[in-house]
Amino acid sequence: MQDDLEAEAEVLLDPNTLSKDGTVALSTYSISEDGKYIAYGLSESGSDWITIRVMHIADRQDMPDKLSWVKFSSISWTHDGKGFFYGRYPAPGVEMDAGTETNINLNHQIYYHILGSDQSEDILCWKDPENPKHSLGASVTEDGKYIILGTYDGCDPVNKLYYCEISSLPHGLEGFRETKEMLPFVKLIDNFDAQYQVVANDGDEFTFLTNKNAPKNKLVRVNIKKPEVWTDVLSEHERDVLESADAVNGNQLVVCYMSDVKHTLQIRDLITGNLLHQLPLEIGSVSEISCRREDKEVFIGFTSFLSPGIIYRCNLASTIPEMKTFREISVPGFDRTSFEVKQIFVPSKDGTKIPMFIMSKKAIELDGSHPTLLYGYGGFNISITPSFSVSRLVLCKNMGSVVCIANIRGGGEYGEEWHKAGALAKKQNCFDDFIACAEQLISSGYTSNKKICIEGGSNGGLLIAACINQVRVNPHFITKLHELSSLSYVNIRIQYLACISLTCTVLQRPDLFGCALAHVGVMDMLRFHKFTIGIF
Repeated sequence: MQDDLEAEAEVLLDPNTLSKDGTVALSTYSISEDGKYIAYGLSESGSDWITIRVMHIADRQDMPDKLSWVKFSSISWTHDGKGFFYGRYPAPGVEMDAGTETNINLNHQIYYHILGSDQSEDILCWKDPENPKHSLGASVTEDGKYIILGTYDGCDPVNKLYYCEISSLPHGLEGFRETKEMLPFVKLIDNFDAQYQVVANDGDEFTFLTNKNAPKNKLVRVNIKKPEVWTDVLSEHERDVLESADAVNGNQLVVCYMSDVKHTLQIRDLITGNLLHQLPLEIGSVSEISCRREDKEVFIGFTSFLSPGIIYRCNLASTIPEMKTFREISVPGFDRTSFEVKQIFVPSKDGTKIPMFIMSKKAIELDGSHPTLLYGYGGFNISITPSFSVSRLVLCKNMGSVVCIANIRGGGEYGEEWHKAGALAKKQNCFDDFIACAEQLISSGYTSNKKICIEGGSNGGLLIAACINQVRVNPHFITKLHELSSLSYVNIRIQYLACISLTCTVLQRPDLFGCALAHVGVMDMLRFHKFTIGIF
């Protein structure tokens, strides 16, 4: 915490002091609009469950507020500083500690907590008992006028979107404590055909980032009181993925694109979408953009394979934006000039070009002698962008290793089409892409099959398991699965089970790898859905 950007920083909250064994972590936080309070969520022993506490910033004293059974939740304050919205699940009917349950979580709900009150008095703002598996998220618009409610079903990039004009409630939010009624949300988007994220609003005029008829995303505008007409503000790019857009400096936008797995930044006009400036940025990843519409400055978090972390301070008040380094992480003994990073594009089995980053010491001899680590994920529309890793650099520096990241299909590197090209019945594309990358490393002289190690975790663990196993499944097994579809758990996952089984009929390449590291992969396809998050 600092009084201004030039003042000396003070520690506001140090999670390292919250437990003797270091098992308590800070999961989320949000500061009230007036800067008087910070609401923060703590997680114990790696659990997804968090407990929300509130601190008075001036004297660093915790208030008595304590909110339990919170999971997958943000914290969004109303502008009057009286309280905040958050998401939670109903407490179980029997006494137990959060994190010890094995059943799935159902009936996510949105509450409003009034500062200084007991959780039992919180206002239930929204629930959807007809769809117990849906998850919810709520956020207050930057002008404080609306609360936006998002409803999500699983991990697909789609959501419903409702709004409530909280600034015009006759008795304020407190009035609902007495009536026990839910907030009068208006259903703007009431289906799961696309994703909608609020970028900015001027009263009733809202700008959204959406993938509606635009798998690489675009910006649209609509009057939420007259939702019949939607207009494009920034059309979908032919090749690059629009990852984010943030309003700043009145009517400007900071726009982040991903271009061949590398981020680029632009300043655009909020009203017209026209390009104003291209911000200078080296090859790497934008980790965070922090700004408000009223501000003339933007803070940009950046990292790359050879940059531990930089925060840029960009001044938009001048005619040409000024990008300066505000903070930079320094790693003692690390000389980035000793290493090099290349990006190549590898043709997969069907000819699709797969991006792959290759990091090593400079000017290594391509004689097939180098131990090589090949990492992949390829799922859930998640992009694996450049990031700094001390452990991987140690491999390169001290063991002469080569470290590679394969951006295979199933991820989000080229938008929703790239994701779908590696999902369900097309899952085999992920394995083909990964195998092609390994073959390229060998044929190019980086390594040999005995010296290549493949690694992945979670969905990437499944990738590794598939690539190292040589399995044939009786084709009648698929027919049998359909016959068993009357069973609820088979019916829920029938498509996924079927596609995994289909891929298992294909010969993978266990001979291609000398070592495999499969972390927390989904291996038991008949039972994984029974374990909490496995349902997604």
